[in-house]
Amino acid sequence: MHLAGSGRVIIQLSKELVEGQILCDTKGTRVAKVNEMIGPINRPFASATPLTNSIKKYIGKSVFASEETSNNKPKKFRRKKQ
Repeated sequence: MHLAGSGRVIIQLSKELVEGQILCDTKGTRVAKVNEMIGPINRPFASATPLTNSIKKYIGKSVFASEETSNNKPKKFRRKKQ
């Protein structure tokens, strides 16, 4: 992982991910959310938004894709009270 000047993290990937994928550390802590894929297909990178205030301690460490993406989570709807 690398911290960009815009505040996003740039992550070198071993495989292509989908936008909205959540990235976690080895303990399962949610670290970042993938915004867009960049770079060539044979060596993809992702631009991600940090989900933690202490993102600097994850720079240079490995992160892993979470099984559940925010796009796949069922949405919870609330009924309006009448």
